[in-house]
Amino acid sequence: MSRPHPIEYADASPQVRAVFDDIKRRRKVEDVNNFWKYLANDPALLARTWESVKEVMADGALSPLVKELLYVAVSVTNGCGYCIASHTASARKAGMTDAMFGELMAVVGMANETNRLANGYRVPIDRAFE
Repeated sequence: MSRPHPIEYADASPQVRAVFDDIKRRRKVEDVNNFWKYLANDPALLARTWESVKEVMADGALSPLVKELLYVAVSVTNGCGYCIASHTASARKAGMTDAMFGELMAVVGMANETNRLANGYRVPIDRAFE
């Protein structure tokens, strides 16, 4: 099996171009990033993922900044360098400061440490938390 390659706009099918156009319009960018170009190898996956991202990341009970901070935190925990870079940039655009990033990384590190300790010790959940 060959390695997937990015689908550039000029080489994209009309279905892929429609998604790319929506991404560019909503994000106010001239080109889509590599994540979307690689997903374009499967047009249905590209469209489904973009629709989900639009829905989940829209302003709601949580602000766009809080959602981006959460995305960074999960990406750090999952070890996804691409998503860390992409969503850190988005969080900065949404207002994240260096101090906020530092605190976020402290919380992520602490949560990962205490999660592993709780799992390792097999600590039962307190009744007060249920």
